[in-house]
Amino acid sequence: MSFAVQLFIILLASGLFLLGAEIFVPGGVLGVIGGAAILAAVITGFSAFGPAAGGYIAFAVLILMAAAIVVWIRVFPASPFGRRMSVRSDLKTSKGTQDGLAGLLGKTGQTLSALRPGGFALLDGRRVDVVTEGGMIDKGEAVVVARVEGNRVVVRRSPAAEPHTDQAV
Repeated sequence: MSFAVQLFIILLASGLFLLGAEIFVPGGVLGVIGGAAILAAVITGFSAFGPAAGGYIAFAVLILMAAAIVVWIRVFPASPFGRRMSVRSDLKTSKGTQDGLAGLLGKTGQTLSALRPGGFALLDGRRVDVVTEGGMIDKGEAVVVARVEGNRVVVRRSPAAEPHTDQAV
């Protein structure tokens, strides 16, 4: 086997490997290098096998790449490996969201940081990222949950903690 044929096989195999590795290492660099290696393999095929066979090689590589893309789009997502790599659930059920925030509506708690207007509060025994309806609330003050809008918990000073200015003397 001549050097040109060996180079053709090495470039084609490494190009396909790098394109496949792009799935696991996103960023585009491996895909670009893999595409360049496949293009170099086609060019090397022209010199290794002659112009007539090089045309067939270029056509075959083009058809195989198109077939691989179709298989990737249609078959891979349904495979066991593809199902593990893709998200199949709604973001509301994602572990990244704060669970049970709607249950905090009306609960009272204490600020863990100064709310200017955002910060943290201890509500129902857990630390929650909160915002005020406006204005600032100091650390350690009692707050009550006024609204829950998705993952946004809006609090205000607790009525029990507010100073009463209308008291009779």
